[in-house]
Amino acid sequence: MRNLKRLILLTLCLVLVGQAQAQRYLPGQKGLQVTVGAVDGFNLKKGDKQAFCLGIAHSTYTKGGNRWLFGAEYLEKKHLYRDILIPVSQITGEGGYYKQFLADPSKTVFLSVGASGMAGYETINWSKELLFDGATIQSKDNAIYGGAVTFEIEAFLTDRLVLLANVRERILFGSSINKFHTQINVGVKFIIN
Repeated sequence: MRNLKRLILLTLCLVLVGQAQAQRYLPGQKGLQVTVGAVDGFNLKKGDKQAFCLGIAHSTYTKGGNRWLFGAEYLEKKHLYRDILIPVSQITGEGGYYKQFLADPSKTVFLSVGASGMAGYETINWSKELLFDGATIQSKDNAIYGGAVTFEIEAFLTDRLVLLANVRERILFGSSINKFHTQINVGVKFIIN
């Protein structure tokens, strides 16, 4: 009798494989994501255009698979001056809304487009104006503000672990170096409820 119960249970498990729908993109569901990316043509060699960004964000899903996102980001881009690299760093906070516009039938891959408002601070050479050769940096540290448009792909590995890839264009006014930055990011998101 015990073996018969096991056989029936095993049969039911095999028959029902793939029948349950994933619990993804539910209203009220929350996620915590961490991203890392390249900015404006990443270059690993010692030279101009060394740039990267790091971000952390919290997202809350709404009806229709859309979501609100609130987070912080650190962006650093180095500029070559003679034989040294001078860092320009931006620390920003953002709040935005992402609209899901495409998903596969198995609810594994989702495509979204988002718009975010951003504000923060930009520092050049960490406020050290005098360089090693006596030259002075004329640009000043500034408050920055603006926004970003993002195209994002989310791929669910499990119901709680998501791989992210996105491309975004930031425009930040108040910057004394560059107002536009293109980012290509990858990351992970952990669904926390």
